[in-house]
Amino acid sequence: MEIESKYLIVDELPFDLDSLKKKEIEQAYINRHPTVRVRKQDERFILTVKFGTKLGGKEVACNDEHETDIDEETYERLKSKRDGNVIEKTRYIVPLEPYECCGETISVSAELDVFHGYLEGLRFAEVEFPSIEAADAFVPPAWMTRNVSGDKRYKNGYLSVANDISDIASGSKK
Repeated sequence: MEIESKYLIVDELPFDLDSLKKKEIEQAYINRHPTVRVRKQDERFILTVKFGTKLGGKEVACNDEHETDIDEETYERLKSKRDGNVIEKTRYIVPLEPYECCGETISVSAELDVFHGYLEGLRFAEVEFPSIEAADAFVPPAWMTRNVSGDKRYKNGYLSVANDISDIASGSKK
């Protein structure tokens, strides 16, 4: 089970991106309902199937997610069958301050996505949690602004069929 919240971020980050671990990601969507996605993450190739659940809500997204490693040839073949654009982004891993929930200390990191290509200029952060209670207890740092977990415009499947980032602001897509 994937339990996560997604946040828009400030323009001026209080840390240097070059000091963080990062992953180069390319992904394409074969289907959006349910989500069937292929991803190249550095030199790893992954097929993912995601089903939304009734858990969570506007502030927290819960998905049943299944990943399988695939080879590069299978990745390229499936990518050619995509619906929409290929998303390109750099994902930075940002350690966050531990916090208390349900009598235990919770340690999480933010995955800060900086998009390239037709989505240049878009940036947001996702935080995955061990439970819905931990997600509900989380207080984001000041550099994370609005929670957009319930806003379909910030789902990667939606982004894959946008023309550019202006479609996200307007809510229109191809």
